[in-house]
Amino acid sequence: MNFLKRRTKSEAIFDTVNIIIMLVICFITIYPIWYTIVNSFNEGQDAMRGGIYWWPRKFTLQNYVAVFSNSGIVKALGVTVAKTVIGTVVHVFFTAMVAYALSKKDLIGRNIYTTLGLITLFFSGGLIPLYLLIKSLGLLDNFLVYIIPAAFSFYDLLIFKSFFSQIPASLEEAARIDGASDFKIFVRVVIPLSLPVIATIALFHGVYQWNDYFTGMIYINKNDLQPIQTYLYKVVAQAGANSVSANMPGAVGATTVTQQTIKLATMVVTTFPIVCVYPFLQKYFVKGMLLGSVKG
Repeated sequence: MNFLKRRTKSEAIFDTVNIIIMLVICFITIYPIWYTIVNSFNEGQDAMRGGIYWWPRKFTLQNYVAVFSNSGIVKALGVTVAKTVIGTVVHVFFTAMVAYALSKKDLIGRNIYTTLGLITLFFSGGLIPLYLLIKSLGLLDNFLVYIIPAAFSFYDLLIFKSFFSQIPASLEEAARIDGASDFKIFVRVVIPLSLPVIATIALFHGVYQWNDYFTGMIYINKNDLQPIQTYLYKVVAQAGANSVSANMPGAVGATTVTQQTIKLATMVVTTFPIVCVYPFLQKYFVKGMLLGSVKG
């Protein structure tokens, strides 16, 4: 009995220490986000005094009015939404289609294709050859530069392939007896059964497309085609932030809005949509990762 009591006490101490550590980690992770949100809702001139940690001292929406009144930010946000939606749909469909083919053991050259794909996971040509390739394809200053190069990922293919290999062959055989082609089986049978792994890959690639600023910085010179993350990168990189304040009403910029609070408001605007989407896909994300990792 004494042993059980000592053990129970030790477990309670262990759990308490774990809870404290996890709370500290959660605080360290969440507080910077909260600090950004709080200051983005505070008057700019007042925020320069500092001392704002938990709640806005002088609440205002002028920072967000200034952000959305800037035509450059609105256009960049539209480009980001378009490339995220289109890019994710193309990536998921194309990668799943290739993975479905490679999941078939009777595919001619299957091992060769798999080996070539595995090599790309560890080696790449580098940025300069990739830039020259993008240029030769005519994708510089082209919206398709966000879509075509990212249409396929061998890492995502491995997850798809592991999932497809678990689908009973009898379902496909039944559809083939009914006269369905391989493509029709893929669309009508395989895709509906693969929603968990599709949601997983869609979340992976959707977050990548939304957060990607590098593509717009390297391959795009036209301001109308730059995504919000590239726009934000330039705003943060430029101490003067002239690109943001140029289109703001003079009265607003002179009284309540500062360059720092506009940066914070822009960060919140770019982060909020993807944060809202994640909770709805989380259950599919966890399930898809588990199912896709059972077999290799």
